[in-house]
Amino acid sequence: MGVNGNGSRPRQALIGIPSARDRSQRYFGLSIYIQNRMYVQGVTLAGGAPITIPLELDEATLRTIYDSLDGVFLPGGEDIDPALYEEEPHELLGAVDAERDRTESLLTRWALQENKPIMAICRGAQMLNVVAGGSLFQDITALRPQSEKHDYFPPQFERFRISHEIEVDTGSRLHDIIGGEHSVNSMHHQSVKALGNNLRAAAWAPDGVIEAVEAINHPFAIGLQWHPEELAPRNDAAMLRIFQTFVQTAVESRRNGH
Repeated sequence: MGVNGNGSRPRQALIGIPSARDRSQRYFGLSIYIQNRMYVQGVTLAGGAPITIPLELDEATLRTIYDSLDGVFLPGGEDIDPALYEEEPHELLGAVDAERDRTESLLTRWALQENKPIMAICRGAQMLNVVAGGSLFQDITALRPQSEKHDYFPPQFERFRISHEIEVDTGSRLHDIIGGEHSVNSMHHQSVKALGNNLRAAAWAPDGVIEAVEAINHPFAIGLQWHPEELAPRNDAAMLRIFQTFVQTAVESRRNGH
């Protein structure tokens, strides 16, 4: 990275990544906040400065952290409580975390309202859709039986395993970044059902499952159902461009006062 006119390094975009919780108790019963290092690596490869955000903060404290951020990164993880989209739990619903839902919902709502850039992956894409008023298929196999397999989970499958193709909509912001057809990995048993307000579908799997969503009239709010953080370090230039465009938009957003 270069220097600016006064000889100092320009400030990198500060990207907030909400934490998850480690429930394994392997650290002497301690309650621990965690996050996948590949998300952090994806942001840093693109030139951003990642910071993980703890859970269980009061709203005022969370807002203080949010106000310091140039962008919000919503990571993958467990299922979202279907009460957030006014449905009863399906028998195949996985584990949920109400506190994580609360933290990510607040960050997402603020960022959508205030045009702060959002990059969302897997669960994150689903959270973006839910906060915008959309809903989810709680289990693709059970509720969308015409679909192909999407739940290629570790340890049976490697996280970077290519699982299917996607077709990117030609009129989308995502298409501007990566073009039309790509091979992606897949680690999800849920997907977007009804689209949220002011969201559009930006990519689909061959079976019609929505693989990307993006906000209309927002500088950058894109949700990806696959995991580009696993592909970008493996010389997938298109996946790296998504991170780079997100980080660059965050820099520009800061300059414009958002």
